Amino acid sequence: MYFSKKILSISIASLTLSACMTPTGPVDVTRFNKEGALLINSSGTYQGNFAIDTADQSLSLSPYNAAVSREMQRLGFDSGSGNTNYVISIAVDRYESERPKNSNVSVGGGASTGSFGSGVGLGLGLNLSGRKKRTHTELSVRITERISGDSIWEGRAIQSAKTGSPAAQEGIAAAKLANALFQGFPGTSGETITVP
Repeated sequence: MYFSKKILSISIASLTLSACMTPTGPVDVTRFNKEGALLINSSGTYQGNFAIDTADQSLSLSPYNAAVSREMQRLGFDSGSGNTNYVISIAVDRYESERPKNSNVSVGGGASTGSFGSGVGLGLGLNLSGRKKRTHTELSVRITERISGDSIWEGRAIQSAKTGSPAAQEGIAAAKLANALFQGFPGTSGETITVP
């Protein structure tokens, strides 16, 4: 009995580790911020309470809400439902695209001349072996001051992954996008960076 419990524990741990190690590809991040608008305490970490605006949201945004909330708390903000300093608005856009597996078109030509005649040849090669589907996920986050209603920080993170791969799953994509979006928070306003 003890042996089977130990094996089960090891199996669960290895599954968790493999989920953490799933390659997710690069994320393009763009951010805008109003300098000096966020509260910072004497130790240099952010302070204040935030609440995620869930009005008119579908349940499909739950993993993104949780991922953004974790990142905000990691930065020092507190999650609260009472008198909050900041309201967080979250939007997600997911879509698929197709592109040829190998979109190269090769054209070859040759010419020859000689005492027995001349000839010109032209060859055209097309690869029609199929298409790859990719899932694109875009996470947009806006931080607004609750009292004034002013937008003080906005960010957008975009990732592309092979459709059906672990990286295209919403839970994994949500964690990766939120982590990339809040790296080096608040970021240089207007700058686009790529997070591996």
